[in-house]
Amino acid sequence: MIQIENLTYSYPNGRQPALRDVSWQVGAGEFVLVAGPSGSGKSTLLRCLNGLVPHFSGGRIAGRVRVNGLDAVAVGPHTMSRHVGFVLQNPEAQAVLDRVEPEIAFALENAALPPQEMRVRVEEALDLLDLTPLRERPLSTLSGGERQRTAIAAALALRPQILVLDEPTSQLDPQSAEEALRALVRLNEDLGLTIVLAEHRLERVLRYVDRVTYLVDGRIHTDAPTETAVFQLPQLPPIAKLGRKLGWKPLPLTVKAARRRSEGVRGWRGGGVKEPLNSSPLHPFTSSLLKVTNIKFAYNGRPTLNGINLSVHAGETVAVMGRNGAGKSTLLKCVMGLLAGEGEVMVNGRSTNGRHVADISREAAYLPQNPDDLLFAETVADELAITLKNHGMVSGIPIPDTHTEHGSGIPIPDTHTKHGSGIGIPEPRNSINSLLEQLGLAELAGAYPRDLSVGQRQRVALGAVAITRPRLLLLDEPTRGLDYAAKKALVNSWQQWLADGAGLLLVTHDVELVAQIADRVVIMSQGEIIAEGQTADVLASSPLFAPQIARLFPESGWLTVADALAGMP
Repeated sequence: MIQIENLTYSYPNGRQPALRDVSWQVGAGEFVLVAGPSGSGKSTLLRCLNGLVPHFSGGRIAGRVRVNGLDAVAVGPHTMSRHVGFVLQNPEAQAVLDRVEPEIAFALENAALPPQEMRVRVEEALDLLDLTPLRERPLSTLSGGERQRTAIAAALALRPQILVLDEPTSQLDPQSAEEALRALVRLNEDLGLTIVLAEHRLERVLRYVDRVTYLVDGRIHTDAPTETAVFQLPQLPPIAKLGRKLGWKPLPLTVKAARRRSEGVRGWRGGGVKEPLNSSPLHPFTSSLLKVTNIKFAYNGRPTLNGINLSVHAGETVAVMGRNGAGKSTLLKCVMGLLAGEGEVMVNGRSTNGRHVADISREAAYLPQNPDDLLFAETVADELAITLKNHGMVSGIPIPDTHTEHGSGIPIPDTHTKHGSGIGIPEPRNSINSLLEQLGLAELAGAYPRDLSVGQRQRVALGAVAITRPRLLLLDEPTRGLDYAAKKALVNSWQQWLADGAGLLLVTHDVELVAQIADRVVIMSQGEIIAEGQTADVLASSPLFAPQIARLFPESGWLTVADALAGMP
């Protein structure tokens, strides 16, 4: 179904190839996972399958790409769209119309299908992705996860022979992700649909796929059946990582398989109860950075938040979880003053009522779900320098002893600046270099931000809002598009900031991330808080949001691989 020979591709002005001498085959009816670090070439490889590379992106390409018997480079996206359904990393960039049902029907109308058949296919797609209650909703009112499901439904409606999905579960809650993946399995098994899927959260997808292709620096590192590939992968989900540490063979891909191997330790209790990661004598969670009291908000008369009460203290991480559409992102926007709700929000002891967003942003940094909303500069270093300039921490006027970093047009004075009463800001020039290093972006300082992968753009946007070191950080799905190594580095950075007295309010569907970093967890449903407490208590008692280790060792208090290894005899 897919045959690629000696494929090498470079983006316009790219310093090095995004793909290097890739030869790869996918048989009809296979379900293949494409994995690898952020920026390793996964999205580029997928875009070659329907001609978006090079027809949309430009650049230089060499080699051969045949998909369903067609030369994808020669015929281009117009022809390939009939054979390859494609779901982009960013569903907002894929939308054409303004409501759910017409968006799903759009491709069918372009294919000139009879109205009766169109209706049947639209209904099938709505049911398959659980979108029937949302069919009349404007896309602008949907959550990120709901938009992602809409994009998947629109791709499936045309019934392509090949379905290509780029991180389709990155914005989905655990239950929605499970339902979407099971729907793909049904299409693969019952209809013989060939599926190629790129994903970072291996714990979600490994059990479903036939084969894993792992990319590193644009080259194929591993290409093997799933059971074989897991022994070669540098990154593994928690239960497989635990199995590798304990010498289990074969490595378990599901909690059910891991239980059979863990019978010898399942009875062990104690020693693994999770302690708060970030508490210390310097920051015993007494200084309040955020207090939300009885916040209410409605979109066009439709209640979205209904009396939310929440607090975040210095040195503390609070994770907000819940199904797609529960109101999590709306809560962050109300805190920042982007939406005007009822109730009171206190940031660093001051009410936000009547204050402009720019004023609030001096004390609280906000990272939205879509990093592109924050990226507009010519280079990665510029994105951070502009934030410093806008906050008055860089004058922007050429003066003696200034330094322009990474070709930026913004002079960065050699001065030492302090911000607020919380965290000291080092010399701005060094601050930019240091933060880029922490975020794994030092080598990309001179790159154009929108040419980067979604995971890399996510980290650039985080750097742009965090460069001033505000005491309160509000992060909406900050690990979207990040591999395990990038997430680990990000967690290390956050822990440094928390130790300095920052507070973190984190909206995420990544339960494994929450298990590592959160001190408290808040679970929302239909605009209300339905559970709140210490991380181990809330996650372990939730069948929907429990991490893999908590499901494997119930009632142990263990949430991570480190917890389990420390608590075992």
